[in-house]
Amino acid sequence: MVFTVSWGCEMTVTDSVNDRPVPDLVVPGHRARLILLSVLAGAAIAALWSFHFVDSVIGDNVANTLLGHDAKGTAITGVVAGAVFAFVSGLAGTFTACNVAAFGALVPLVHHGDSWRDRLRATLRPLGHLAIGMIAVSGVYGAAGALLGERLPQLSTATVGDGLPVRLIQSSVVFGIIGLVFIWLGLAALRLLPDPLARLERRHPHVRLVVLGALVGGFLIGRPYPLFHKLFAYAAEVHNPLYGAAVFILQSLGNILVMAVLFTVMTLAARDRFARWQSARPGRLAAVTAVAFLVAGTFTFLYWDVRLPAMFGYGWYPTAGW
Repeated sequence: MVFTVSWGCEMTVTDSVNDRPVPDLVVPGHRARLILLSVLAGAAIAALWSFHFVDSVIGDNVANTLLGHDAKGTAITGVVAGAVFAFVSGLAGTFTACNVAAFGALVPLVHHGDSWRDRLRATLRPLGHLAIGMIAVSGVYGAAGALLGERLPQLSTATVGDGLPVRLIQSSVVFGIIGLVFIWLGLAALRLLPDPLARLERRHPHVRLVVLGALVGGFLIGRPYPLFHKLFAYAAEVHNPLYGAAVFILQSLGNILVMAVLFTVMTLAARDRFARWQSARPGRLAAVTAVAFLVAGTFTFLYWDVRLPAMFGYGWYPTAGW
C-alpha cells in the first residue's frame, strides 16, 4: 500500500495492487486545523463548565423530585432504597462533567437504513455493546468498593496541601488517563498515532464500543459527585460485594439513560440525512470521529488535571464567573 495525496482534500491509503482506496483508512486533509479547533473547543468547554449548576441546580433538584425527599439529607434506609437511590442519583448525574464527554464519540455510529426499524436496530446495537463494557467495569469496581470501603481514596475525608481532598486526587488521576485515551483515539482516527484497537477489531468488530463503554464505567472510579459518594459510602457500609456491584451498575445505567434516549431519538429523527452526509465525502467519517474524541479528551483532561488543581492554588486556568 502507498499513500497518495489529493491536494486540499484528503489523504488516503491506496491498494497498490488493485489501485483502489481502502475506505476505512481514508483520512481528512487539513488535520492540523482540525486538531487545533477541536482542542480549543474542549478547552473552552472546560473553562465555561459550571459544576455547581450541573451538580446542585440540575442534579440535586432532579434527585429530590424523583425521590420525593432531600436526596442529600435523607439517610438510605435499606437495600431496596439503596437500589432506587442508585438509579435515581445516576439519572440525576446525567450531565455531570464526567458523563457528557463520552457520548460525543457515538455520533459517528449513526447509520442510515431503509426503515425506522433498521435505524433503530443500528442505534441500539452500539448502545448494547457500550453497556457491556460499562457494566463490566462498574460491577467490578462496585464489588471492590463494597469490600475495601474507606481504604479507597474515593471515600477518604483527608486533605493534602492547601486543602485538596484526597478523593479529588483520585478523580484527577482517573479522568486524566481517560482524557488522554480519548485524545489518543482521536489522533489515531486521523492516522497520526497507531490505533491500539485496530488489530483486535478485525477479529472482534464491536471491541471499540465495548472499550468505550469500559471508559464510561471507569467514570465511577473517579467520580466525586456528592450523591454518588453517598451511595458509595452506603455500599461500603453494607459490605456485600454483590450488592455493591448491583448498585454501581444501576448507577451507571441511570447515568447514561437520558443520553441513550436522546441519541436514539436523534438517529430516528435524522433518518438517513446525517449518515449520508458522513459518507458523501471520503474522510468525513474520520473527521467526525476525531473531533468527537479530541473535544471530549481535551475537555476531560483540562477540566480534571488543570482546572481542578487550579481551584486549590496549583497552577491557573481561566474559569467563567458563574
